[in-house]
Amino acid sequence: MTVFEGQFSGASGLRVAVVVARFNDLVTAKLLSGCLDCLSRHGIDTSDSSAQLDVAWVPGSFEIPLVAQRLAQSGRYQVVITLGAVIRGDTPHFDVVVSEVSKGVAAVSRDSGVPVIFGVLTTDTMQQALERAGIKSNLGWSYGLQAIEMGSLMAALPQA
Repeated sequence: MTVFEGQFSGASGLRVAVVVARFNDLVTAKLLSGCLDCLSRHGIDTSDSSAQLDVAWVPGSFEIPLVAQRLAQSGRYQVVITLGAVIRGDTPHFDVVVSEVSKGVAAVSRDSGVPVIFGVLTTDTMQQALERAGIKSNLGWSYGLQAIEMGSLMAALPQA
């Protein structure tokens, strides 16, 4: 029996793209900061001149799947991380955006064969979002770790 698992070391050769929603950037900028910290501590160059990492800002979470798709299909990245924050309001808009972004990100990953990490917070309140973006813990770090693990795992799996 062969067991395949991703590793958290040896990420220095991993090419990563991050798609970040500008809407609710009080939250998403903190998620990005936590994510970049994780990637940097695991050997990925996160400097402004990095050849390993690219960051694309989109207007809101609804736009994340389209840009993630373009990046995943480019053949340049081994993993794409998506970061957003959708906070429930008084209208059904929340449900529409959450549904479409989650389905869209999943479809990009399946269709491209590139792991796409779903880092879109879906919370009832701004307070809950801020707690997940640094007040209690920063899930951006977790999304970075998931990207490293999935990039490593995909490299270890047999080719089709």
